[in-house]
Amino acid sequence: MHRQPLLALLRQHKPADPTEQTMTLTAIDFVSTHSDCFERSLLIGHVTGSAWIVSPDRQQTLLIHHRKLDRWLQPGGHADGDPDVMAVALREAQEETGLTSLTLVSRAIFDVDIHEIPTRKETPSHLHYDIRFLFEADPKEAFGTSDEIKNIRWFSLENAFEMVNSESIFRMLRKNMA
Repeated sequence: MHRQPLLALLRQHKPADPTEQTMTLTAIDFVSTHSDCFERSLLIGHVTGSAWIVSPDRQQTLLIHHRKLDRWLQPGGHADGDPDVMAVALREAQEETGLTSLTLVSRAIFDVDIHEIPTRKETPSHLHYDIRFLFEADPKEAFGTSDEIKNIRWFSLENAFEMVNSESIFRMLRKNMA
């Protein structure tokens, strides 16, 4: 029962391209198959929640430079048993950025991405079934600090294309520009 709200959102999601369509169908299958899909103890993979944060005029996006992965990404993280993935995305965005002005734009899923997380210490490589939601925030608000983050920065959409090397972020940027 706890998986039904996410499954309903995934079934309603309108993917941007065939790659995201395949990932959405794969996520539906994964969530349907694994009752423990929200637990990071499921070592083959687990559901995560992310926040794609934009300025109210949609001309900027906020990215974090993740310390462990050494890459610019959107804020997000593990569900740790919480089946409300939108709440997970909000919580992780607040923890990682310190922003309090975050506003959910839509309860609909913004993007779905499945990506591999490399082996780290005693954790084997595994998949993150990342469910992403669209948020707005005030670009003038000061950032907080987080041990997980090397840097937090607003980028123009054009500059963000230059700073990242990830098709999933390129896809969200394209959605933002549409």
